[in-house]
Amino acid sequence: MTEPAARGFSRSREPAWVKWLLIGAVYLIVTVLIVVPVVQVFCIAFSAGIEMFIQKALVDHDSRHAMWMTFWVTLISVTINIFFGVALAWAVARFKFPGRTLLISMVDLPFAISPVAVGLMFMLLFGRQGFFGGWLDEWGIEIVFSTPGLILATTFVTLPFIARELIPVMEAIGPDEELAAITLGASGWQMFWMITIPNIRWALLYGIILCTARAMGEFGAVSVLSGKIAGLTETMPLRIDKLFNEHDEQGAFAIAAILTLFSLITLAAKALMEHWVLASIKKPDADEL
Repeated sequence: MTEPAARGFSRSREPAWVKWLLIGAVYLIVTVLIVVPVVQVFCIAFSAGIEMFIQKALVDHDSRHAMWMTFWVTLISVTINIFFGVALAWAVARFKFPGRTLLISMVDLPFAISPVAVGLMFMLLFGRQGFFGGWLDEWGIEIVFSTPGLILATTFVTLPFIARELIPVMEAIGPDEELAAITLGASGWQMFWMITIPNIRWALLYGIILCTARAMGEFGAVSVLSGKIAGLTETMPLRIDKLFNEHDEQGAFAIAAILTLFSLITLAAKALMEHWVLASIKKPDADEL
């Protein structure tokens, strides 16, 4: 910036009180809408003592099963999304084909559709009276009101996260290094594991973190497909809703505290990932100097 421009910018700068007023307003909103509710969850969860918290969250069979169900549904859904996201990003970034733009737009469909509508959609497809219901009954396959339904719904609502992180990165990197590896005699798998994966590792990990956070907190779609059967098809968000509706606030907040803790761990992992990415970008620049 030139000196006259800098002086002009200095003269047009807002007064200090405006700056501090805006900063204070931001901190106030964040505190009231985010910090206070999170702290309140933990305060209520431990208000009756640690023993009661352990009893409600860890000893209770249905609550413990809801945690395991959340873990397995999240793990399987994220794994499916990893394969789908990498494959989709590879196809979109490396090839030109009819319908490519439509395919990219379709990836964002889970963001546009209400999760409850997603659950109803799958109910109409895989329910007993649904399009595939008769065929599934003949083969003894249960999707609605069972674990596969939870996995299906969670996978659908989390579908864009990994793909959307990978597509711009792979397009920016380009295929030059991969083509060079193939030219030098590397196989397709060698090129993928030694060139492609290292180049997209940060975007992939970032997408996995976002996908995991979304999967753990999914409520709308799974509430329709699960049937909310205690000890069978309840995830942690469904368990919290059920306990709260049954006026068991201590149990609801105990599960909510654990789910919030998982979310905070995910947030910390996201922040750490961003720090590593910035450090990896700055290090080559420092070496060049």
